[in-house]
Parts: sequence; structure tokens; C-alpha cells
Amino acid sequence: MMPILSRRILNRTGRLSTAAALVALLATPGVTQQGVAPIARYTIDASTTSGIAAMGSGMGAGLSMVFGGGGNKMIHTLDLRLGSTRAATPGAPKADHFMPTGAKLGKSVPLYTPTPGTATPREDGKQMPKDFQKPKGRLLIFWGCGPHAPKNQPVVIDFAKVAAGQVPPGLFTSGVNIPADWAISLANSKTYGEWPNGKDRKTVSADSSLIGEHRIAGNYSPEIKFSLAQDFLPAITGKASDMAGGATMLNWNSVANATGYYAWTMGFNPGPDGQANDMVWWSSSTTQNFGGALWDWIAPATVNRLIAQKVVLPPSQTSCIMPAEVKQAASQFMMGNLYAYGPEANFAYPPRPDNPKAAWKPEWTARVRYRSNSMWFINGPNMGGMMRGEDSSTAGQSEKPKKKCRGGLGGMLAGAAGVGC
Repeated sequence: MMPILSRRILNRTGRLSTAAALVALLATPGVTQQGVAPIARYTIDASTTSGIAAMGSGMGAGLSMVFGGGGNKMIHTLDLRLGSTRAATPGAPKADHFMPTGAKLGKSVPLYTPTPGTATPREDGKQMPKDFQKPKGRLLIFWGCGPHAPKNQPVVIDFAKVAAGQVPPGLFTSGVNIPADWAISLANSKTYGEWPNGKDRKTVSADSSLIGEHRIAGNYSPEIKFSLAQDFLPAITGKASDMAGGATMLNWNSVANATGYYAWTMGFNPGPDGQANDMVWWSSSTTQNFGGALWDWIAPATVNRLIAQKVVLPPSQTSCIMPAEVKQAASQFMMGNLYAYGPEANFAYPPRPDNPKAAWKPEWTARVRYRSNSMWFINGPNMGGMMRGEDSSTAGQSEKPKKKCRGGLGGMLAGAAGVGC
């Protein structure tokens, strides 16, 4: 049986659903110049996902990767959302996004309008999963790049107290303001449409391209037209190497047009019954900042500020040392996570005036965001090497002798991969 906090480790976008649900994030709709809301708002979230996060959800997908099944997979996903202040006319709501030929999604993709209460939930931790169970054990928090953790680490949190609402102040952030994202939803729109949805089974191909003309047309919003010159970001891939003294060197490839990077790891040390005993999180931030918005999409201006505050790593940095104490605390199972934040494109009609004091009444606004993320087993198969066709049985592994695997899920996965524990 998978430990309680590991049962929902993976989903299609590579996020930690259950763990993220412990962080209640509030989102508010975007506001515009002079407070005048547009008739229609449209958003595109374009994601590139590689490693375990690209394998789908569930235990079977994780084991498939461990045994060499599809370890080189990279996927693209799109999240399309249209919100309007108008009611549909005539008839039922109908809208389509007409894509460039390179998207390989046909002439258009339909933006389905769900009935109230059935909209596809955003996987951003704003609500608890339906099968959420009260967690047990402890959370050990480390942060910062370096061979050893400072004396004030780790911060130890009792999961039972967190689930009961006893969240210590400053647990997830340390004096850094990361604005909560606004989102288009059924709740804040008179009429709403989304894709993917249950009415259309198209999927984005790994070689799909967004470059070109885009048009969104329907019976409840003005026609929206814009052109994209930025494509999906390249895949980001991680590698972990043991260092003398027990620290771990994390390396990743440079991602073209990335605005910044964020690395974090998750591990656990299960008890004799296989249930999570200690869950261990580490982040590359120099201060106690992890989760929340850092697992989501961040605007380039905010990324620049976070780089200056040493919360996000600059695009020129492609390595970080994980302290030895982190791996010691998560002795049986660890996964690495990487985020490459990308550019953002904004469009409006009519365009926003240069004079901030001038009145502006847009008919529509559109926002396109890009991101690349990856998840892989620490000291497991080297996902970057596998994507380049290297031998996954040796790539990225430590040269130290393999230790005998202990019990529990961590030992089982490590043993199956043949990479030690």
C-alpha cells in the first residue's frame, strides 16, 4: 500500500495534489486599468512536462518508468479557459479555438461549457481532493543550496496539527510576497468554456507547435484574435550525483527562454508498516519558501523579483547542491522536481493605452503562459540521458557501492530500478 501522502504523488501535470491541498490558496479575478472589466477574458497555459510527471498518474505509471517503460516521454499540455460577461445567443453556449496547423489539433478545439458544479477543478491546491485522508507523521523542511543544512534546519511540522488547521505562521514562506494567481472559472463568469473537457478527446502531441495565428470565436464573446511567436518551452531534465560527505549535486539543462528555475525534492522515511513516518521537503530557495505559487505559474516580473530575493534561481544557473542532511532524513525514497518558468504574452482589444490615467474599455483580453517541469527519482534513471538515448542502467547513478534495500515502498522502487536505496 502506498503511504498516505504518496498515493497521489503524480497527476497529469506533475503536481502534488494531496500535499498541495494543505496549502489553501486564494485567487481573485484579474482587474484592469481604471477598474473596467473586459467583456471576455481568455487564458492559455502551455506546459512542457518530462520525466515521471509525463507518465500519467498512479502506481503503475511510476513502476513502468522504473522498469524502463517510457522513461524518455515528454508531453505538451494546454489549458484553455474562456470567461465572458455575456449570455449565449442564440441557443446554448458554443465557442471554439481555431489553432494554427502546426498545433495538430484539427481545425479547432471546442470550449465546452459545463453545467454549474461540474467544471473541471484546477489542480492548484485550492480544494482538498475528494479522497483526502488526514495525514500522519511529520514534515521536515529544509532549504538552500549547499553541502550542509544550517543549524536552524529542519523545521519540523506535525501533519496531524496541520490537517487540524494548526499551521504555524510563516510555514511556507519567509517574508516573500508571491501574488496569488487570478483564474477564469465558471463561478466568476456569466458564460464559461474550457478545454480539455469531457466532450473532446483530442490531445496535444509532443511535436505540436503554437506558433501562428489563433482565433477564438463563439456566441457569448467578441471574436478574439492574436498571433504567437513563442512556442512550448523545451523539456527540462534533471540529474542527481552523490558528492563526498553525503550531499547531492543536482544538475539540469539550460532551457531556452526560461526566466528562472526552482528545484525541490520530496522524500520520506516510512515506518515498518509502510506508512509515511517522516516526509522530507527541500527547496533551492535561500529562505524558507516552497510550495504554493512556486509550484504554479509565475509572471516574468515576479520571477525577476524572486531572483533578486534569492527565492528563484536565475536562468544562468543550472545546478544546486542539496544538503547531506536532506538525504539522510529521507533515507528510503526521494524524487527531484524542477520548474523552468517561462515568458508570458498578453493581448487586448483595443490595446491598453500608454497613459495609465486614460480610460480603457477593452472588449477582450488574452494571456498566454509557458512553463516546463520535470520529476525524476533521485539517483534513479537519468531522465535527461534516457531522452538522449543513453543507457539508462548507468546514466546518472552514483559510483558508490549499492546498499541493501530496506523495506517499504522506497526500498521496493529503488530495488526495482537497481539503483540502491
